[in-house]
Amino acid sequence: MTAPSTAPLAGIRVLDLSTMIAAPLTATQLADYGADVVKVEMPGAGDHVRRFGAQKDGLGLYWKALSRGKKSVSLDLRHPDGKAVLLRWIEQFDVLVENFRPGTLERWGLAPADLRAVNPRLVVLRVTAYGQDGPYREQPGFGTLAEALAGLAAVSGFEDRPPLLPAYPLADIMAGSLGATAVLAALQRRHTTGTGDTIDLAIYEAALKLVEINVLEYDQLGTEHGRTGNRYGPAAPRGSYECRDGRWIALSGSTQAMAVNVLRTVGGDELVADPRFTTNVERRANVEVLDGLISAWCGERDRDDALATLTAGGCAVGPLESVATMMDNPQVRHRGSIATVEDADLGPLAMTGVFPKFQDADVRIGRTGPAAVGADTDEVLAADLGLGDDELAALRAARVTDGPAHAAAHPQEAM
Repeated sequence: MTAPSTAPLAGIRVLDLSTMIAAPLTATQLADYGADVVKVEMPGAGDHVRRFGAQKDGLGLYWKALSRGKKSVSLDLRHPDGKAVLLRWIEQFDVLVENFRPGTLERWGLAPADLRAVNPRLVVLRVTAYGQDGPYREQPGFGTLAEALAGLAAVSGFEDRPPLLPAYPLADIMAGSLGATAVLAALQRRHTTGTGDTIDLAIYEAALKLVEINVLEYDQLGTEHGRTGNRYGPAAPRGSYECRDGRWIALSGSTQAMAVNVLRTVGGDELVADPRFTTNVERRANVEVLDGLISAWCGERDRDDALATLTAGGCAVGPLESVATMMDNPQVRHRGSIATVEDADLGPLAMTGVFPKFQDADVRIGRTGPAAVGADTDEVLAADLGLGDDELAALRAARVTDGPAHAAAHPQEAM
């Protein structure tokens, strides 16, 4: 007899109707914590993220990580039979995640109100770039536009260069994590009310949390910050500094004590007493000079020596790593922050582990994203709905669904 799972979300079932990054990441995090997640994909084409970014042997690498711990069922929700299957099926789920444009589920007769009429305990998470209402609700959008709207790009980069959009899906990942938090809050509320909820998550609002300090300052003081490169307006010193061997460090003196430690390490008590640097106000006013002194000090030392000396001096400092060097960093290795997972198609794959760590709960990475769209269709629908071979064959014939053998038979535009 198999022992019951000690994962935090064991017993919770999630239906993931979403595509791309933000909303699917919510479902992935729930899977990491032990939820049983079923991903619904359009027959044939499947999720856009299968073809997003780098590919190996015709398989999307990010798909493998983003869809870990999920089963793939293909189902065309636009077809009346697909809608009928979903309305029967939804009773067996605790959470539904979707990121269609506002009004899409309503046009299909699958609005949250319709789904929750069948399953009042259902928690529905709706993720869009701009939210379910407002003048932008009809506009297509991605995390990039959310980062722009939230004011994030305007304060990123260097003063003499254009606004900088992140080279990674920052807003999407913020939204995915916020979505998981919201789902867990709704599930907790369900314990006391017995009913689910419908959650409206706008990706740009997740990005707004990153600039909240700027919002407060502008509201109360009228201050609007520009781009300051690696510097951080409220504190100095703070930045990245190149060492003699061409490697970089990151350093932060965000408190008075830490700033004094930096000053003493790079210039002794004389620099600590320098009136240009005695308080944060003076340090910010003279940040160019201060950064020049730190840069010169680092430029005379190899990185390992600079890190050892600054650390011994009580400074908040660390290596500025590339992805390649980060994966060999002793702290990252010690904690297993990058895990190696065996993939059925590509063999060993490196990806981020399950974060954060739990002392007692058993959390682990599930199966990597399946190569075939609808890899688990027959197995899941037979188990959940009791569909027999003839019924499954009829759904495939109508192109409402397909199994692994039929995944490439009729490519269509993904949902």
